[in-house]
Amino acid sequence: MNPFNEKPCKIEKCVADWRKIYPTAYDKNDADAYTKVRAILLNGAEFEESWFMHQLARHTTDNNLRRDVAFLRRLEQQQQKRISYFKPKDESMLETTISYEQLAVDLTAILAQTEKNKYVKAALDFALLEDFDHLYRFSDLLEMEQGISGEKLVGTYTEIMPGRPTIAEHRHPFDDVRRPITPDASLSTKLHTMIITAAEQQTMNFYMNLGTFYPTSDLGRKLFLEIGMIEEQHVTQYESLMDPTSTWLECLLMHEYCECYLYYSAMSEESNEIAKKIWTSHFEQELSHLHFAAELLKKYEGKEWAQVIPNAEFPTLLTFSNNCEKNKHYIRNILKNTVNNTSVLEEYTDLNNIPDDYEYFKFNNAVNKTPSTVASHKVIDNYINEFGEDYRFTVAEHPVKALRNRKEDNVNLARKKD
Repeated sequence: MNPFNEKPCKIEKCVADWRKIYPTAYDKNDADAYTKVRAILLNGAEFEESWFMHQLARHTTDNNLRRDVAFLRRLEQQQQKRISYFKPKDESMLETTISYEQLAVDLTAILAQTEKNKYVKAALDFALLEDFDHLYRFSDLLEMEQGISGEKLVGTYTEIMPGRPTIAEHRHPFDDVRRPITPDASLSTKLHTMIITAAEQQTMNFYMNLGTFYPTSDLGRKLFLEIGMIEEQHVTQYESLMDPTSTWLECLLMHEYCECYLYYSAMSEESNEIAKKIWTSHFEQELSHLHFAAELLKKYEGKEWAQVIPNAEFPTLLTFSNNCEKNKHYIRNILKNTVNNTSVLEEYTDLNNIPDDYEYFKFNNAVNKTPSTVASHKVIDNYINEFGEDYRFTVAEHPVKALRNRKEDNVNLARKKD
């Protein structure tokens, strides 16, 4: 599939009425876990594009370009609203959060396994173990406070057990900045950095805006606060990987291409009929958006789309359903070999390799002055005190010996030297 070879409808035909923008929501008790995951991913892509175009408009004095971008952005906003309201009103905030973290885990694992750029892969592997731990801690909170099993929500596609402990993830901001990819990076690498940035930014924004509204307990509010700060770190990491040398309109073209790729991938494996219709109609609309962006690139910068995306055939499609078992094995392997890793500026290394006076220890200790009261630990500690052992969903023994004890939460692994 080369979307530039497709004949799109006229972009004016993409304007939707209110009935189309407000879809029939999925049934939270019946919808497949990966249908929910795709909805969050595509919502994040639309959100990222919308805010990118707002920034574009704030960095040009050409009102004709601003009008063109405003029209395109309005269409993207209609799509974003349609996806957002596909979520049912009876799905609780914490149930939605489990889907957010499942997306973070499985998406990152899928991208890491197909990424050829070793540095980008290392970044994916590093954050993977942190999102994996977030899924575990939110799942324990969910089971403890709402009596809902995380296993039921993830559809057994994703294991639920400790990763790199969240308390160990709080690093100095200097250590979250990465080296950017170069303009000659492969198309798949460019897509991967855009996709993961959009997905993590969506999670960051969700926790930033809604964490304070968590209704059940102060401990839950504090957990959203803490993990929301880690999502800020992840967005810092991933956005710094993206190519910073592209022009605004080159970036716009890539955003539209990325959305075409994501919708085409989603519609190719979707089992939910309502979702499949949404993904398909949005793909058809995105073809128009993509061709419109190519016209803007030519009009305002005098460039052809092929100068930005020389080989525009879609890379291997992004599919979730076919990768869940591979993901389980992959995550276990990364856990076993890199759980003790931290970051030193642009590189990754075992915590035991860094000097005792390194900024990581100072910053982490400043944030976690009293480890016993840190929310991510307190959730597990409270669960163990109430039920005797933590909540997990696993298919085998934990690959890390230090994390096998279900009666005690480890607050030293990857945080204190051996």
